[in-house]
Amino acid sequence: MQSTYDPDKRRLLTALSHGSIFISTLIFSIGIPIAILFVSDDPVVKENAKEAINFHLNVWLWGIIVGILVFLLVGYLIVPFFFVYHWALPIWAIVQCLGNQDYVHRYPFIFRVV
Repeated sequence: MQSTYDPDKRRLLTALSHGSIFISTLIFSIGIPIAILFVSDDPVVKENAKEAINFHLNVWLWGIIVGILVFLLVGYLIVPFFFVYHWALPIWAIVQCLGNQDYVHRYPFIFRVV
């Protein structure tokens, strides 16, 4: 795929989209990929921003489910899975997108709303 977009800008915006999950305890963290989705005209950046939005929604959904299970069942085995899901997958996405500027990362095991 021949790219006519600035590769450094593409890498930066993609990394910001996927990296915004690290401040997900703040409700406005989903605003970062939403803003990038509306501001950027790069199709790869837009697809990565959509995927980051979907990942935010899934982390919140699974966080509620895990929170309920921990409260009800004291599910010690579920909590480590959630942290791996919440931290490792975005790091993997950022590394993949920084390595290949034309790469659109797809998170496994998520529901895609956007």
